[in-house]
Amino acid sequence: MTDNTALWLSSRRAAFTLGAAPFPSVQSGEIVIRTRAIAVNPMDRLVQTAGDLMTPYLHYPAIVGSDVAGDVVAVGPDVTRFKLGDRVVGFAGSTDKTRNRAAEGAFQTYVVLLAHMTAAIPDTLTFEDASALPLGISTAACALFQRNFLALNAPAKGAPATGQIVLVWGGSTSVGVNAVQLAVAAGYEVIATASPRNFDLLMRLGAAAVFDYRSPTVVADIGAALRGKTVAGAVAIGAGSVQPCIDILGLCNGNRFIAMATPPASFDAVPAGRGHWRKLIAAMAGTVAGNIGLALSARRNKVTLKMIWGSTLISNEVGPMIFDTFLPEALADGRYLAAPAVEVVGHGLAAIPAALARQRRGVSATKLVVTL
Repeated sequence: MTDNTALWLSSRRAAFTLGAAPFPSVQSGEIVIRTRAIAVNPMDRLVQTAGDLMTPYLHYPAIVGSDVAGDVVAVGPDVTRFKLGDRVVGFAGSTDKTRNRAAEGAFQTYVVLLAHMTAAIPDTLTFEDASALPLGISTAACALFQRNFLALNAPAKGAPATGQIVLVWGGSTSVGVNAVQLAVAAGYEVIATASPRNFDLLMRLGAAAVFDYRSPTVVADIGAALRGKTVAGAVAIGAGSVQPCIDILGLCNGNRFIAMATPPASFDAVPAGRGHWRKLIAAMAGTVAGNIGLALSARRNKVTLKMIWGSTLISNEVGPMIFDTFLPEALADGRYLAAPAVEVVGHGLAAIPAALARQRRGVSATKLVVTL
């Protein structure tokens, strides 16, 4: 039996601890990979600090983490897409309510992945770069393609132009860079916002125009760019992103739907220890008040709002559409780029808490990665 090691959460608000873990058994529709690279996300630390609200259903002890790349070491009896030794990237679904299984958390040496949430990667793509993809592309795909969100056409090679525009507010974030690429791959024109230093990045990824989100005239400028055109909806990413999207879409023709990737109030200041409940309740109150204000504004502007949960594609047709049908070929022929850029910040599972702490302090157009 091969040894496995994991970074555990023994209970809600506990510290991450390194320890032994069972070597996972592979079941129908699953593969097991030997982890080579893990990217960290805000959700990974929010499960620890705000799991009372974010993931109250989670079974403990738990292993979290969503973004993982590595080599296939076991294949389920009905899985035909993968073989031993394949290089893959996948979405680790341990914190999704429908999965809720420690064996599927990315923060361990051997990880169970659902075959339909895993994509082969070309030899030209490093494990580190590939690991930036899973949660970002999954959240963007939930926003763009799920039937109860923007419901865009599927991304495909040579997809015909639709003549419609998608607004991506927060285009240089990990969700944003994937939303831009996916919408373009599906035949839509994209208008995005970012800091000026990231304009060139988004243009390389296919955006037709990029605006400075800090500009005092950004709403008027984007509104002017959209005049006479048809919008397919918007994806709002980042603090303060929803209201300007409401203001813009309220002036537009087409689908006045905003997929929200960020709540109105931040939970970043919620600690796992002393002061937890005081900060959590304050963040919850800010979220409720913010949502009420946004809902009233949306109603006045005849705009629909809906919050994204980035793992729901596990249980519908969007997951296999992205990881099985679209992504492997698109990565292989260079039509799709693993983005944002990664920075390796440590080696070994013990380096993850420091990576999460640095991620909390803020990064721009960068994904922090730990290698194994």
